Amino acid sequence: MPTDSPQAPDKLYAAREPVFPKEVKGLFRSLKWWIMGLTLGIYYLTPWIRWDRGPNLPDQAVLVDLANRRFFFFWIEIWPHEFYFVAGLLIMAGLGLFLFTSALGRVWCGYACPQTVWTDLFVIVERWIEGDRNARVRLWKAKWDARKARLRLTKWAIWLLIALATGGAWVFYFTDAPTLLANLLTLQAHPIAYSTIAVLTFTTFFFGGFAREQICIYACPWPRIQAAMMDEDTITIGYREWRGEPRGKHRKGPEADKLGDCIDCMACVNVCPMGIDIRDGQQMACITCGLCIDACNDMMDKVGKPRGLIDYMALKDEARERAGEKVTHVSRHIFRPRTILYTALWAAVGIGLTVALFVRSDMQVTLHPVRNPTYVTLSDGAIRNTYEVGVRNMHGDARRFTFALADGGPLSIALEGHDDLVLVAPADAEAKVRVYVTAPAGSEAAESDRTDIRIWVEDEASGDRAARDTVFNGRGQ
Repeated sequence: MPTDSPQAPDKLYAAREPVFPKEVKGLFRSLKWWIMGLTLGIYYLTPWIRWDRGPNLPDQAVLVDLANRRFFFFWIEIWPHEFYFVAGLLIMAGLGLFLFTSALGRVWCGYACPQTVWTDLFVIVERWIEGDRNARVRLWKAKWDARKARLRLTKWAIWLLIALATGGAWVFYFTDAPTLLANLLTLQAHPIAYSTIAVLTFTTFFFGGFAREQICIYACPWPRIQAAMMDEDTITIGYREWRGEPRGKHRKGPEADKLGDCIDCMACVNVCPMGIDIRDGQQMACITCGLCIDACNDMMDKVGKPRGLIDYMALKDEARERAGEKVTHVSRHIFRPRTILYTALWAAVGIGLTVALFVRSDMQVTLHPVRNPTYVTLSDGAIRNTYEVGVRNMHGDARRFTFALADGGPLSIALEGHDDLVLVAPADAEAKVRVYVTAPAGSEAAESDRTDIRIWVEDEASGDRAARDTVFNGRGQ
């Protein structure tokens, strides 16, 4: 169909309209300031916190040591075989997200999501350099000149510094931060460090400075998943249409008493970082940040109307509010079967991880029989089996570990390359040794097919013991 035809369809995709949120003050804006300061402080400063673990371990409080396959978190050390701790934390994070979304809507998106936090930070810089909303809109529409170029380049330069600090802070979590910083500045760091910083710098710069609400609407899957987490009891941001409509600006004249409380000032729209109108009802783009509440409450104060035209509310209460009933029992919306179930599951996983953390042993023993050959016949007719044994010493100092057979009878045990049955494992490391178990010629173990045996390993310093069961193979097989 020709494009000039009156029947031509509209374009499927419209160009993005940039969002210039207006500055607002209020309870929820202050809450967002505090959360932004706290989360950014944790992110940027944590790699520089020191924690003394002794001379043989790193002194960085939080460190993901990929080279040695270790994760350090203050006094806690997680080894590769303990990955279930990481899996448990991820499960807790997921359950926590389900819990808060079910109870309070997208509070994570509105207050603590990295995309929200860094976008807020970038908007602060933008407002500081270019002015508040009206000034930024005028600058956007203005033709390029020296002033516009100067303001834009200044803004982009500061954004780039923030993005660079963000990418740099991330790599500091994976190696000693002071050492890596010195290597980065002297161009001696590994190329992977530079490439990682470059990628994270670009993504932070682009997502926080240019994509902004587009990431939340199109790239993030959570807005679509949240529908399954929310119901009519969920407390989320809404517009009291029954109170605000019909909206109108004119408050004088014979028809003024027919108007609702909404004066159609657009304050709620102008402060929204997503560029939506909450008065249109529940929308996927809404991140429930509460800024529209602050803006509306401020306007209601100015026109002498009650606050709460836009507020956190449960849809289930709408009918009662329309009838004039006062709804005050918020707890009955939060504490309901779904949220109680999420809380119970979240607590169960947390308690399980805590118990596992405190009852875990500081030594781990692995044992693998050597099956090529299955056994060796010695010159005196004795039968010998070989086992690969690993002893993981999770202490901050070297330890001596003693080997023994449980009820071995005529069986004997020896360590390859050792005159005694003692293996020294370095601090916070795993030591491996070949263990020989021998049955004298003519003994039941030597002549039978399989004999169950148990090998004990004991920490001489602490007295902790660990046993591993295995099989001794004789001639009978």
